[in-house]
Amino acid sequence: WPKITVITPVFILSYVVLQLFARDLNALLLGEEPAQHLGIDVPILKKIILISASLLAGVSVAFAGTIGFVGLIIPHVTRLLVGPDHRVLLPASALIGAIFLLSSDILARTLLAPAEIPVGVITAFFGAPFFIYLLRTRRRGI
Repeated sequence: WPKITVITPVFILSYVVLQLFARDLNALLLGEEPAQHLGIDVPILKKIILISASLLAGVSVAFAGTIGFVGLIIPHVTRLLVGPDHRVLLPASALIGAIFLLSSDILARTLLAPAEIPVGVITAFFGAPFFIYLLRTRRRGI
């Protein structure tokens, strides 16, 4: 529990910053130049988002360890489910990522009980095929 008291403020701060800039991120989907024409300072936005996302990722890895494919796959799955609006996409990605990781952890603990499989093996088992699918569809332009 002591770790949670350190990690929670970082999560909350990063999440609030990302949500505050969700509309700007939506505008950035149009491209950098159109976003600048809409009044967004793109270089500053990129720095703020990079710092917030890096802080969030760093704290997550420090707390939970490296969980392969969760950060790569879940946002893509979530975007397919809820669309590109970052005001919805960010919280939905967090929720779906948490559900995926919790489900993977339960599988890792119970599949070969009393032995325990590393949770990264479970996430890779589900994540790798989807990642290959994404690479193939992106290459074809679908």
